[in-house]
Amino acid sequence: MGHYFPMRLDHVSYVTSHDQLADTVQRLGSRLGSTFVDGGIHPRFGTRNFTLPLQGGHYIEVVCPLDHPASDSSAFGKAVSLRAQEGGGWLTWVVSVDDVAPIETRLGRPAVDGHRVKPDGSDIRWKQIGVLGTLEDRQLPFFIQWIENHHPSTDGKASAKIVKVEISGNEKTIAEWLGSDAAAAIGDGVEVIWVDPAANDGETGIVAVHLETPGGVVRLD
Repeated sequence: MGHYFPMRLDHVSYVTSHDQLADTVQRLGSRLGSTFVDGGIHPRFGTRNFTLPLQGGHYIEVVCPLDHPASDSSAFGKAVSLRAQEGGGWLTWVVSVDDVAPIETRLGRPAVDGHRVKPDGSDIRWKQIGVLGTLEDRQLPFFIQWIENHHPSTDGKASAKIVKVEISGNEKTIAEWLGSDAAAAIGDGVEVIWVDPAANDGETGIVAVHLETPGGVVRLD
């Protein structure tokens, strides 16, 4: 299947509880030899995150639900809250597009405006769509269009890069959801390993992300 429209892997999202946020950020950062940046609160979603810049225009997000009505009323808040209740771990992968309009047309609904204010006062804005699909089936990524040029991959020194992603799911299902070949959407330089959900306790979604660091390749599961 060829490209329906240009897209690329943007980031991978890891969920933890609010109580475990600091410990999780410290643990993952230590394993990768890198430092996470406080990304601030997503007021519309009832969540907050820390981000770690990676090479290749990617980043890792560690996100937690807050005790806020939006964490129960927004699709992203629900997805994060549900994963946290399950003990945390990988939520999904996210693809970036230059224009969400074709996806809005294809899915038949409008994108949601997102923003967060970082501790330094800068306001980061984007549009996202497809989280309802992720909420139903974690192998399905959602889509993001950045509005302001403050991409988290540039927020600090990037010393690690994603080299492999293990995904529990069906490549054809994901390609139909993307409107694009899945491997092409993830991009060159990132190997994709498809795992049969039956070998993953019947669960779909990211199983592990392999990152090349100055100290060697690290597998985060």
